[in-house]
Amino acid sequence: MTTTAVLLWVVVPYVAATVFVVGHVWRYRHDQFGWTTRSSQVHESRLLRIGSPMFHIGILMVIGGHVVGLLIPRAWLEAVGIHEHAYHLVATWAGSVAAVLTIAGLAILVYRRRVVAAVRRATTTSDKVMYVVLGVTLFCGTAATALFQVFGGGYDYRGSIAPWIRGLMSLRPDATLMTDVPGMFQAHVLSAMLLFAIWPFTRLVHVLSAPVGYLVRPYVVYRTRDPQRGTRVTRPGWERAERPGAPAEHR
Repeated sequence: MTTTAVLLWVVVPYVAATVFVVGHVWRYRHDQFGWTTRSSQVHESRLLRIGSPMFHIGILMVIGGHVVGLLIPRAWLEAVGIHEHAYHLVATWAGSVAAVLTIAGLAILVYRRRVVAAVRRATTTSDKVMYVVLGVTLFCGTAATALFQVFGGGYDYRGSIAPWIRGLMSLRPDATLMTDVPGMFQAHVLSAMLLFAIWPFTRLVHVLSAPVGYLVRPYVVYRTRDPQRGTRVTRPGWERAERPGAPAEHR
C-alpha cells in the first residue's frame, strides 16, 4: 500500500467527513440567518419552475441509487431476490435517466444564473464554486456509467468501491480496494469528497433543514379583526342596502 493510496483513500475521506460535520456545527452557531437556499424566485420563475423540479427529482434518484448500490451489501439484495443481472439493468438504466434529469436541470439553473441579470447579481462566490464542483461530480459519475456500464463491459464497483465506503464507515478502511478502480470512478469519488467538504459553506446546507416538524405541528389559528364575526346571525338572501348618512329611523 503506497503513501498516495493512504492519503487519497483514507486520510482525505476522513478529513472531508470531519469538515462536513464540524462545518455544519460552526455554520449553525455563527450564521443561522444565512442558513437558507437564498431563493431567487422573486427575480425569475419561469426557468426555475422547469429546472428546479428536474434537478431535485434527478438528484433524489441519484442519491437513492448510491445508497442501494454502495451501502447495501450484494448478499442482502440477493437474499430478497434481486440478483446481479436484475440489479445491473435497473441500476444502469434508472441511473441513466436520473443522470439526464439531474444534468439537464442543473444546466437550466446555471443558464438561468448566467442570462438573468438579477439572478446573476444575487449569485455569490460560494454559489459559483458549488456549481463547478457539483457539475464535475455529476459529469464524472455520468461518464463512468456511460463508459463502463452502458457502452462498456461493465465494472463491478460493488466489489471495490462499495466495501471501501462501508469500511470507512466502520472505521476499518482498506485503501487497496481503490487502487485498481478505473480513473473516472476515482475522479467521481474524489470530486464527491470535495463537494462534501465545501457543503457546509454553501447554500447546500438547506438540505439538512427539511421541515419535518411541519408534519406534526398544531394548526395555525387565525383571528379576525371583525368583532362580530362568528356572533352575527346570518340571514338568507340579500341584506338590505342602507344609504350612507341616512337618519336612524330610515335605517
